[in-house]
Amino acid sequence: MYQQQPRSTGEADELVVMDAEFKADAPRRYACLRAKGPVHPAQFFPGITGWIVVDYDLARTALTHPALLKDPEPAAAMLEAAGFLGHKRGTGFGSQMLEADPPEHTRLRRLVSGAFSPKRSAEMEPRITQIANELVDAMPPSGELDLVEAFTAPLPVAVIAELLGIPDAHRQDFRRWTTLAFQVSHPEYASAVANLHAFLRQLVEDKRRAPGDDLMSALVAARDEDDGRLSEEELAGTAALLVIAGHETTVNLLGNSVLALLQHPDQLKLLRENPELLPDAIEELLRYDSSVERTTNRYAAEDLELGGVRIPRGSVVAVALASASRDASLPEGGHPDALDITRPAARHLAFGHGIHHCLGAPLARLEARVALHTLLTRVSHLELAVPAESLAWFPSGMVRGVLSLPVRFRRN
Repeated sequence: MYQQQPRSTGEADELVVMDAEFKADAPRRYACLRAKGPVHPAQFFPGITGWIVVDYDLARTALTHPALLKDPEPAAAMLEAAGFLGHKRGTGFGSQMLEADPPEHTRLRRLVSGAFSPKRSAEMEPRITQIANELVDAMPPSGELDLVEAFTAPLPVAVIAELLGIPDAHRQDFRRWTTLAFQVSHPEYASAVANLHAFLRQLVEDKRRAPGDDLMSALVAARDEDDGRLSEEELAGTAALLVIAGHETTVNLLGNSVLALLQHPDQLKLLRENPELLPDAIEELLRYDSSVERTTNRYAAEDLELGGVRIPRGSVVAVALASASRDASLPEGGHPDALDITRPAARHLAFGHGIHHCLGAPLARLEARVALHTLLTRVSHLELAVPAESLAWFPSGMVRGVLSLPVRFRRN
C-alpha cells in the first residue's frame, strides 16, 4: 500500500482524512490547509491515500501536468486492495471520458461535445424556463418545504432526462441511484451503481429498438453504425457519466447557491433589486461554494514534484477545486471568504481546467441562471427553516452539497 511521503523539509504532514466530518466543515478546513501549504497527504477513502492540492496556482498546474494521468495502472495494487478496481477505471462511472487519457479522451469527448455546446444549451432555455415555472406552480402558496426535493433537484433531473430520452416513470429511481453513486461510503452505494448500470443497459436496448431524437439514441447510433467508434463498455460508461455528472453537480450548484444567498440576505436583496447582476453572481457563487469539491483521481505515472513535495510514482493525486477557487486572486480589497455578487468575472476552478474542463458548463450556467431568476421573481419570501449548522451534507465523494434544504417561503 502507498506510504505517506515526507515533505522536502524532511517532516511529514498530518494525514488529512476526508471523511463526513471534514466535508461538513470543508471551507474552514481547506482554509487551514492553504495556510500550511499548497499540497497535503490525504486519505480519500479507507485504504485510498494520496495527495490533495488546495492552492489555486498549483491546482492549475496539477490539472494539466503531463505525468498526472487518469490511467490507474501505477496505483493498481492499492486500488485493488481497497476494492476500487471492480472494472476498468475503478469508479461507478465506468469507461468514459472523465477517466480517460488522450487519445481515448479526445475521441470520447468529441462524440458528445456538440450536444453541450453554448449554442445547443441556449436553445434549451425556453424549455428549462417552462420546467422551472411548473415546479414553482406545484408549490403551495406559502409554508415550509424541502427546496432540494421541490425545486433544485427535479429541475436538473428533468433537463438531463429530456436530453437523454429517459422516460418520466424512471426519473425518481435514477435520481436516487445517482445521489448514492456519489457517496462511496454509503452502504447502498454498490447496489445503487449496479441498479443504475442495469437501467442504462436496458435504456440502450430500448433506444436500439426505437431510437428517438435524443442524445442517448445518437450515442447508440455511434456505437452501432459509425464503424464502432464507441465500444459497448464505452457506451455504458458514457451514458452513466452523462446521467450522474450531467445533473447531480447542477442539483448541488443550485442548492449551494440558494443556501449561500439565504446566509447572506444583503446579497439576496441586492440580487432581487438588480437582476442584471445574475451572470456575475453565478460566477461568484461557483467560486464561493463549488458543487464539485474535488476532482476524480489522477495517478503519478512517474516521480514528480508539486509545491515542493515529492510525489512518488503510483501516488493518487486529487485537486480540491473548492479550495482552489477560494484561493484565487481577487481584486484589491476582496476577501476570498466573502460572498460578493458584484465581484466582476470571479476566477474559479468550479468546472476544472485543461482537457477535462466540464463539458456541461454552458448548460449548468444556463440552468443556474434560469433557476435563480425564477425563484427571485416568483418567490417573494425565502428563508431557512432550520439552523444552517443542522443541514446534512454529502458525507463522502467528490460532490459538495446539502442533502436537503428546508425553507419557509411565500410565492407571489
